[in-house]
Amino acid sequence: MPAAVCFRMKTPDLNKLVGRFTEPAVQAIVLMGSFARGDAGHFSDVDLVRFLAPDAPEDTEARSFIIDDRLVVVSNVLRSQVEGWFTNPVSATECIAGIRTAKPLWDPDDLFSPIQRRAHAFVWDTDMQSKANAFAGEQMVGWVEEVYKGLEGLRRNDIGRMLNARFGLSFGIVKVVRVYLGILIDGDNTFYTQILERLGNDSEWARLCRAAFALEPAEGVPLPLTEQVLAGLRLYVLTADLIGNDADVGQRSIIDRTVAVITDEIEKPRPHERT
Repeated sequence: MPAAVCFRMKTPDLNKLVGRFTEPAVQAIVLMGSFARGDAGHFSDVDLVRFLAPDAPEDTEARSFIIDDRLVVVSNVLRSQVEGWFTNPVSATECIAGIRTAKPLWDPDDLFSPIQRRAHAFVWDTDMQSKANAFAGEQMVGWVEEVYKGLEGLRRNDIGRMLNARFGLSFGIVKVVRVYLGILIDGDNTFYTQILERLGNDSEWARLCRAAFALEPAEGVPLPLTEQVLAGLRLYVLTADLIGNDADVGQRSIIDRTVAVITDEIEKPRPHERT
């Protein structure tokens, strides 16, 4: 057998990266993510955010590079996008905490400092909550299709339908709750633990969430897909109750009907369980 290859991940040379990614349209380069927080691991990527001039080409697609055996992800931000971090509830939950811990690497005009100060002063106010309520209602209606995929998948024992449902009833529902509760996540890797901490790790919501992600073992054995989907359906019901009347009337009627269907159907024996 060939010998195993052991990659030695180098500490990123930040000055070198700044030199490589500074261009005429770039006004500032900021380090975000785990390297900015000081908790980067062996395989952590380097997150660079470049703030572009107002007249820069509108190219904000993130690009990935391997530099000195390290993954470097470079994102571009237009000045017009920054306001959305503070006014859009989805963006706020994704970005505010990261802005607070970010480190400017190159910022000759001190562009980033006022943005970071604003992030530290950010408060989740009633206007933001109103927008979050609207988002939660829209998303709960949007995930109704996955509810029905899950129910039909359970009825037919159809793996494809259940896999589709599993995503929406785990990642999808978690995003709904993250935004609805205004949880400012530290990063992609902490969303799960931060949400469970807010709702209580011993709560029924947390138990069902773990099961929907197949993290709640049954006597040491991972839950089968059918049980993950059932947990996700029950998680939808609990989340609908959590949001309550904060969804608008039209959304609420669809959500309530969906909850009634779930409650009715999951109490029935599934076809492959019937005697």
